[in-house]
Amino acid sequence: MRAQPIAGRPGPPIIPSAPEPDLGHHGDAEATPGLVDLAVNVRRAPMPEWLADPITAALGDLAGYPDPAPARAAVAARHRRPPAEVLLTTGAAEGFVLVAQALRGIHRPVVVHPQFTEPEAALRASGHQVERVLLDPDDGFRLDPARIPVDADLVMIGNPTNPTSVLHPAADVAALARPGRVLVVDEAFADTTIAPGGAGEPESLAGRGDLPGLLVIRSLTKTWGLAGLRVGYLLGAADLLDRLAAVQPLWAVSTPALAAATACAAPEAVRAERLIAARLAADRDHLVARLAALPGVRVVGQPASAFVLVHWPGADAVRRALRERGWAVRRGDTFPGLGPDWLRIAVRDRATTDAFITVLAQILEA
Repeated sequence: MRAQPIAGRPGPPIIPSAPEPDLGHHGDAEATPGLVDLAVNVRRAPMPEWLADPITAALGDLAGYPDPAPARAAVAARHRRPPAEVLLTTGAAEGFVLVAQALRGIHRPVVVHPQFTEPEAALRASGHQVERVLLDPDDGFRLDPARIPVDADLVMIGNPTNPTSVLHPAADVAALARPGRVLVVDEAFADTTIAPGGAGEPESLAGRGDLPGLLVIRSLTKTWGLAGLRVGYLLGAADLLDRLAAVQPLWAVSTPALAAATACAAPEAVRAERLIAARLAADRDHLVARLAALPGVRVVGQPASAFVLVHWPGADAVRRALRERGWAVRRGDTFPGLGPDWLRIAVRDRATTDAFITVLAQILEA
């Protein structure tokens, strides 16, 4: 409600409210045929045989109903958890819907933005009144646990966060866990992160079974280019996953998707992920350096994933000019906390980045 003026005094200025972001808009809407795709954060590369072969073999077994047990066991072994603490899903996005539908008794759900919009969209579609905590770009979109309301009984955050590419310290995210609260951490891009000289996924909570109410959401569609297959999984306490499974459709994950989940959890796949993440980091550093050399372009935060968030005045007009020249990037105004002066750019190989920067520089100079 707008404040009412006190009699005899002028009222406060009326400031037009910003339009509500379109939470249903995603990068695939930008990447129309014929454009070079820097809008979607899915890696495009030939599928390795160790992944393609089991998926292909599964096509010969479609008469039977899917059996998630082998895939659940493989994922559990990867993260050193009991199989009862794994729930396979049709991509990470289904996990948000299950949370929204199963936890209808929550009274104060909080979504930390800017982040992937489907968590909030799923909550709203299920009738929840969502509260937003907006991270500050001037602070590099850093998470301050003290900003989360103490009585929030559901908190959703991405790590690394889409679209900022910021990787929050695991200790800061873990500090949000407490009895009586469900803490949902979207780790769809965790396998894209790397620590120099370190092993594993830095700042991931996927192996933590000691934090009350923790639910980690993972995706296999980004690194392995499986967006069309739809496969992901949830990690959490067995009793919490039982509540989510109760609202999941029967046989939700197809047999080929389960075969992919099993293959991607194998040690060979994990080793390959680490090599891909290392190459991605080098390509990301190249993109950031080229962007930083352009006038008025500001890379905000410390990017750690497969995309970079940039800011400059008039960015939306530049986005349209890029489309006219054959390039698709992700608009920023559909993310709460951002606006039309923000763009998200996917990390690609150096040759693609150099070609993109050449076109972008020409547009900025015009």
